[in-house]
Amino acid sequence: MTVRISNTAPMLELFQDAAGLKNAAGNPRNKQIVLRILQETARLIEELDISDDEFWVGVEYINRLGKSNEAGLLAAGLGVEHFLDLLNDAKQAEAGRTGGTPRTIEGPLYVAGAPLSQGYARMDDGAEDDVATPMFVEGQILDLQGQPIAGALVDLWQADSQGNYSHFDKSQSEFNLRRRIVTDAEGRYRARSIVPSGYGCNPQGPTQECLNQLGRHGQRPAHIHFFVSAPGYEHLTTQINLSNDKYLWDDFAYATRDGLIGEVHFIDDQALAAAHEVAGRFAQLSFDFQLRPAANPEAEQRSNRPRAFQEE
Repeated sequence: MTVRISNTAPMLELFQDAAGLKNAAGNPRNKQIVLRILQETARLIEELDISDDEFWVGVEYINRLGKSNEAGLLAAGLGVEHFLDLLNDAKQAEAGRTGGTPRTIEGPLYVAGAPLSQGYARMDDGAEDDVATPMFVEGQILDLQGQPIAGALVDLWQADSQGNYSHFDKSQSEFNLRRRIVTDAEGRYRARSIVPSGYGCNPQGPTQECLNQLGRHGQRPAHIHFFVSAPGYEHLTTQINLSNDKYLWDDFAYATRDGLIGEVHFIDDQALAAAHEVAGRFAQLSFDFQLRPAANPEAEQRSNRPRAFQEE
């Protein structure tokens, strides 16, 4: 028999007091959120008959999750970050604001302050010249009418050939595979990079531990992250998932969406390789982005999500 006390007057009073609703200090919005969390947690414990042991195992798991800095990774892995994208899509569709390149998850591995270039940048530091396949990425930033947006800022970041990101992987140089490129008069951006590898969650980490309990893998396809912005246009957070990857439509983070598949073309032409100043096989990827006009100045800015900053 399920015993329920969460809706009784004494419990409602307890949760209101715990959430600070009986005092005038603090933040009213946060009080509202905490009250709801307390009420829903109590209902969850009752409805699923969660034992004391299960509860405290969960608390200990949350401690380990925070200590490992994987809360953002788990939010992606459980589909919550994708849900936020779909909710924002639905809100904008309701307001009649559609079109443009789809958004998708940011992920937890952005680092602010990457080197800024005009029109073109080489993203990698050359450390993997003997093992990685060079890749040339280019495209245009366009408005909804297909007109180029000059002076747009393309902020892109990706993993190396082992699936690791600079800053978080201390063996890589500062800002390796992270650049900001300002588009030229035709709205074009160009970058020389390497073909990235997909990656998996740390097998010993708390995110993979949770996924194991759910019978799920923690693998991502190869991809390149983008922030794209320009004055007067909505900020776009998105990523290109590379074609032909094993996990393209089986991404544990649910980031793959129609309209965000980058067709990678591998070229084995020595003359073309020489023209691109590389030796042997290389890859090309072309991808254009379309931005929507911003409804207000706030829409031009990315979210205030906490992010890593490169140390000076």
